[in-house]
Amino acid sequence: MDENTADAFVNRDEPIPIIVLPGSDSPSSDPKGKRERLRDSLSGSKDKLKDKLHDVGSGSKDYGYSLQDRLFAKLLQQVIPEEEVEEMDLPPDVRSSKYINRPSFSLPLMTNNFRRFNARIGVVFVFQIRLERLLTWRTPTHTLSLLAVCTFVCLDPYLLPVIPIAAALLFGMVPAYLARHPPPPVSATHTTSYSMNGPPLAPPRTIKPAAEMSKDFFRNMRDLQNCMDDFSTIHDAVLRTITPPTNFSNEPLSSTIFHFLFIATCLLFVISHLLPWRLVCLLACWTAIALGHPSIQQLLVSNHEEHLAPHERTAQSWLDAWISHDIVLDAPPETREVEIFELQRRKGGQNGEWESWMFSPAPYDPLSPQRISGDRPKGTRFFEDVAPPSGWEWGDKKWVLDLASREWVEERMVQGVEVEIEGERWVGDLAGDEEAYEMKPIGKGKSKDWDEGGGTGKMGEWRRRRWVRMVRRKIVSDTSSVGG
Repeated sequence: MDENTADAFVNRDEPIPIIVLPGSDSPSSDPKGKRERLRDSLSGSKDKLKDKLHDVGSGSKDYGYSLQDRLFAKLLQQVIPEEEVEEMDLPPDVRSSKYINRPSFSLPLMTNNFRRFNARIGVVFVFQIRLERLLTWRTPTHTLSLLAVCTFVCLDPYLLPVIPIAAALLFGMVPAYLARHPPPPVSATHTTSYSMNGPPLAPPRTIKPAAEMSKDFFRNMRDLQNCMDDFSTIHDAVLRTITPPTNFSNEPLSSTIFHFLFIATCLLFVISHLLPWRLVCLLACWTAIALGHPSIQQLLVSNHEEHLAPHERTAQSWLDAWISHDIVLDAPPETREVEIFELQRRKGGQNGEWESWMFSPAPYDPLSPQRISGDRPKGTRFFEDVAPPSGWEWGDKKWVLDLASREWVEERMVQGVEVEIEGERWVGDLAGDEEAYEMKPIGKGKSKDWDEGGGTGKMGEWRRRRWVRMVRRKIVSDTSSVGG
């Protein structure tokens, strides 16, 4: 195994620390189920995976695969039967043409890309470990220099564009020049000053990826593994902290937070131009950097248990009491009225008996689109099969007959019907065919009825009456949780 890769950015100092928080399920501590997850990812590749494996195995596309990758692709073609691979239809991304021709999932391609990525990710870990050392006061002079820079930027924000240019000069151009013009070796008898003149004495420095199977390559894998664990741990910790107060699982608490945020937004919208933002940024910067000092952290931990913890419990009890008195969320659920129409059809002509047909959400009047197109009414044959709308539940025990039959006829401007204003409140079709209904329209907002003497006393093929019932919004229990 090679020792190190020259001219490669790799964190050779110490491993990236793993963040461990209570209640976290780190993959590092529980490797069980890796084979199952790998099997699931392979089974989800569908037909596109087989096409890609065919391309790799046949050599039609050259991705730089080794002979081992090609043999493994051939093996997967034999292991995954075609009939067991489900079809996956992924719609093309029409927003940008550059994403359409990207290769689909392929295990050899994933392996090759991971090797290339791992050989080049060392610069990120070098930056991370140096930033951690800078913020944790490993070298106090460096941290104080950072505080000085932050102070100048906070007091004079116009210096902010200078930072990236100065960083490019100090950390990019100057080291590159010194690499081509190295100083002479230090000697006790040689006291000549270092001269920058003359031709370059060394070749230019280039950044190379870490060689595979080298120590640097495995250092990158180690740091990448720890960073993935850190991200998962922080992600879960943030969700455990932020989600319960803000997802309205505890409605009084979430409503209180919403009110405070709304009031703060309104206040900042009005007075934000009056605040000394330079001083605020300066105090925030100094506070954030000072909290990284080990002595201050130890002092905060000791004082928190002694002085702040009792006051936190008192403040929490005061907040709970204030929420219980001022935040009222015991309003009854929303209620609405739903309707269903009982349809009956005459059997055997004008003197025939009425036959119960079905219960429909529409009245199926003579000039309805269903009636004109010749479609049959839609609904259920039995009253007990009528279900409440989705997300609602029944608010009372039984259906009630709508006695104001004339009102719903006038509201819908139903024509070609006779209204029974007493008795069972049936609204029947006028006797005659559909053309007769269209030739004798009833005036807007009016309807014929038998008691007024305007009706013929003969009804058509269909009649209906309206039933109503109250529904209320279904209350969902808090046992379900939302995953991210």
